[in-house]
Amino acid sequence: MKKNYLVIVIAALMSFIDISVAQEQPSLRDRADELYRRYEYANAAKLYVKLVDTRKPRLQDLERLADSYWKMKDYEAAENWYARVVEQDESSPGNLLRYGEVLKVNGKYAEAKRQLEAYAAKTGNASDVAVQLAGCDSAIRWMASPTSHNLRNEADVNTANSEFSVFPVGDEVYYTGEPTGQSLNDTYGWTGNAFLRVYTAPLSSAGTLGTPSLTERINSEKYHVGPVSAAKDGNTLYVTRTHTGKDGMRQKEGKRRFTTHTLELFIYRLESGVWVEEPFAYNNAKEYSVGHAVLSPDEHVLYFSSDMPGGHGGTDIWYSERQADGTWGSPVNAGATINSAGDELFPNIAPDGTLYYASDGFAGMGGLDIFRASGDRAQWSKPENLRYPINSASDDFAYLIYREDEAAYRGFLSSDRRGGKGGDDIYSFSLEKPKIIIILSGTTADKASGERLPATAVTLYDGVRTIVAKKNSSDAGTFEFVLDRDRDYTVLGQKEGYHADSAKVSTRGITQSDTLEVALLLEPIFTVGKTFELENIYYDFDKHNIRPDAAAVLDELVRTLRDNPTLKIELSSHTDSRGSHAYNEGLSQRRAQSAVDYLVSRGIARERMVAKGYGETRLVNHCADGVPCSREEHQANRRTEITVLAY
Repeated sequence: MKKNYLVIVIAALMSFIDISVAQEQPSLRDRADELYRRYEYANAAKLYVKLVDTRKPRLQDLERLADSYWKMKDYEAAENWYARVVEQDESSPGNLLRYGEVLKVNGKYAEAKRQLEAYAAKTGNASDVAVQLAGCDSAIRWMASPTSHNLRNEADVNTANSEFSVFPVGDEVYYTGEPTGQSLNDTYGWTGNAFLRVYTAPLSSAGTLGTPSLTERINSEKYHVGPVSAAKDGNTLYVTRTHTGKDGMRQKEGKRRFTTHTLELFIYRLESGVWVEEPFAYNNAKEYSVGHAVLSPDEHVLYFSSDMPGGHGGTDIWYSERQADGTWGSPVNAGATINSAGDELFPNIAPDGTLYYASDGFAGMGGLDIFRASGDRAQWSKPENLRYPINSASDDFAYLIYREDEAAYRGFLSSDRRGGKGGDDIYSFSLEKPKIIIILSGTTADKASGERLPATAVTLYDGVRTIVAKKNSSDAGTFEFVLDRDRDYTVLGQKEGYHADSAKVSTRGITQSDTLEVALLLEPIFTVGKTFELENIYYDFDKHNIRPDAAAVLDELVRTLRDNPTLKIELSSHTDSRGSHAYNEGLSQRRAQSAVDYLVSRGIARERMVAKGYGETRLVNHCADGVPCSREEHQANRRTEITVLAY
């Protein structure tokens, strides 16, 4: 404090002596770097985009821009910029690793595998990525043949913050979430969001959640509270809490000091209408964390996660057995079969005794994956990955089955996968025997020649661009997907050397088994001098700003340019004949320039593109000045085109 006070006094004296001396303004890079250091990634990215818009951008600027989008979870933009980063001669092998991770998040496992293999070749550390590479191979198979689970985002409880870990008790559930509207004194500095609290929500007969409420029973602690599990009668709760004393504080992140706290487990019992708490006998906040506890079906064994000494990796699954006097015995590690060198978290036990838990230490799709194993205590079968769509390229955890019969079973899981409402979201799932079968049968072909295109990457998306399935077309240029009822889909075909093509299909209103057909026609684009139209690029009247619908089309061009780094193009805009020649030429030039500027903001180097406005000089029909034409005929002249300049 004395040193800081002296600095303040000196600064004040200097200002007093010469208030006319101009303050040196921080440079654009200084401002960007400061925002980056303060974790204001969205604002930092806006400045870094300006800094890298040059023929020879600094590697650190590109790295921090890519990392900003990674931290913002804009993985599409992060992929664009990491593609630029790894092209730099001085780029480190670590960037190949992060690029591979970004590609995995975006479901591009074949491409991710190439980057991870390049990292292993450059560093000699093949063992560092062995599990990730195995996960890529598995994910490719799983996404080509997804399981029949139906997932539903529980929008009534999910917010822009995080919600996770559902545990049903009767006709309601407990879950953990970050409250909104909290004062700054009630926020967690690491995330800027409120400390976790426990909520309840009604559980419908259909397995969906209703309007939540913040429970008053167990939320009195200063820091994080949750997740929660319960005994069958609902009168005993097992609650994970953050330790509040200084003896549980830990410092992380190297030179930058962040204070975190260890976790403890508390047992709440309902006695005479009052919840009475007691600490789990084996809490030891000075040494390790304990949490995520759940009972076995007979309630004689308590499973939990902990990083206490004697484990196999970071956090392991442990258990304690109930003693004759009702107390819990000394913790025992659940064994090397289900525990790995990574982290094992969020155990749950199904009614039939199957263990479900999350791990990042076995081959998976990315982040935490959900696994299952049969057995009990320290004797378990080899863990089995639950595959796609239960697992995704993001963190998937807190899997719980609460109802099961011969026809179906229902449950919940938590995930921060793309397409959610916020950070971690709660999803309900069901697995039922299908009553009707709907098949999407498609072909991939060269638009110019009509010849079938084998080995085309075909991705099936739902209405919010969440990947439903992904596979390559066959040697005959064909593909098939099984569709669910009452859903809207987009199917996208991509192949090197071609501009992507997509089509929309819907199963709404279909009441019996059916086969839908679609043809994807990919435009060959890499012949120098070839011109093709970007369809559905629209501008508001007399405007040149990029509308959201136009941005979606341009994003496809971004992907084409990103995946083909030697491609250079002219992006041209054309108008109809209404208005003066000079005005139309200026408007079209502004529109073409806006499109190029948008592509630059999404990671494409400006020198790879030329913006050109042709006004009304290249009409595609007879609608010249003074010629009466329909609205549709004039619209045909208002177009955006791409001409290949080099490849």
